[in-house]
Amino acid sequence: MRPSTPTVRALPPGPAPVEYAVAVDCFLASASLSEASRRVYRISLTSWAWPLVGRQPPRGASRRRAIPPVVPLALLDRAETGTRLATAAADRGMAADVRTVNRELSALRSAAGWWQDRGWISVDPTEGIRHLAGQRAPLPALTRDQVSDLFRAGVSLREHAFWRVLYDTGGHADDILRLDAGQLDLRGHRARAWRPATPDCWMHWNPGTSQLLSWLLAGRRSGPVFLTGRRAPAGPSAADICPVTGRARMSYRRAAEIFTSVTRPLDPAGRGWTLQQLRRAGQAAAASARG
Repeated sequence: MRPSTPTVRALPPGPAPVEYAVAVDCFLASASLSEASRRVYRISLTSWAWPLVGRQPPRGASRRRAIPPVVPLALLDRAETGTRLATAAADRGMAADVRTVNRELSALRSAAGWWQDRGWISVDPTEGIRHLAGQRAPLPALTRDQVSDLFRAGVSLREHAFWRVLYDTGGHADDILRLDAGQLDLRGHRARAWRPATPDCWMHWNPGTSQLLSWLLAGRRSGPVFLTGRRAPAGPSAADICPVTGRARMSYRRAAEIFTSVTRPLDPAGRGWTLQQLRRAGQAAAASARG
């Protein structure tokens, strides 16, 4: 049974495109999707181009900028394609969140079903590939030495400030990324967290982290604290755009991607660490300090 598929307009009959990328364009052009959802679908569908030709997709931040290989659409009908995709999904599940992998698989399954309905491919290459079940066992918290190595990494001020707030507070990364400059009390080394049920909830951090945040804000008094590196595209709400720079609020997906990419050389397993591991390390350090 196919997963829920976006509403897709019927197209006039026509020959199958030669390239996978063109078939993706046709699917997305006919799908009833918001611009944000269309962008997510395109990223997901493009990520399968590498496994379709038996190659490993790039990891980390380079995945977004990499030019995918040219893939003949006819490859989807080959007997070995299903095995390649199943292997790629399992490998991806070792490095990415289960929900992300399942979303990417659902996007391909939706597109393949549409191509199959149009007669462009004769089989569904995702048939028999199951969604990943549940969540993986939680990874261990970073050790004290690993945290020290992390904070010596040569990264931007934004990353250092974000990681320090995450470690000091032990808070959810989503809550920290949601912070606006007006919520910060740098003299008190704290910020009012976004918690509708508990409006008087505060995050507390160390004085050194306040210094990093003051440098990062550079006098900004409003707008998101943690911003992307470029001007916001059309689409984000005004609350997610800095009124001074025009840059957008950084997403959790992007923050997690950067963290794993930066920490891959530090990880003996070569996979990179996760923001959850840093958060748990901060919680463990706070518990130890309380005695």
